[in-house]
Amino acid sequence: MDKNEPLTQTLNETANYMAWKADEPDGETTFHLELNNVTLHFFKEEWVEFLELMTPLVKGTR
Repeated sequence: MDKNEPLTQTLNETANYMAWKADEPDGETTFHLELNNVTLHFFKEEWVEFLELMTPLVKGTR
């Protein structure tokens, strides 16, 4: 593995969607949502805020 490449990990996936994270060589962790042909990229602080936004919405639909 190239030391300049991020270490990636799949967090969850379905037939059409995927969430994964990348530990970048500079120490930053980024999170990614692939939703069909759209990919959203988040820095860790943004990811935490996104999860805060989504948690009540997900809990409300179950």
